[in-house]
Amino acid sequence: MGHGPAVKLGKDNASAYKTRIGISMFFVYTLAYIGYVGINAVKPTWMGVTFGGLNVATLYGIGLIVFAFVLALVYNHFCTAAEKRLNK
Repeated sequence: MGHGPAVKLGKDNASAYKTRIGISMFFVYTLAYIGYVGINAVKPTWMGVTFGGLNVATLYGIGLIVFAFVLALVYNHFCTAAEKRLNK
């Protein structure tokens, strides 16, 4: 059985754009994570405050995971659009 030949990839004209947006999103996420670590280092008692039965540590942690997923979706959307636009 096997598979067919590998796809020949050409030059990706969108790579510079994808790199810029990826690095920008990395720094945005890093700032959000630094906030989490900063609260734990400076005011750890704040992480014990509860909202709706969950403490801030849990809510912030879940928020970081959801935020990373949303950033991934946004990155995929913009990169796909850039590839379609620039790699004609």
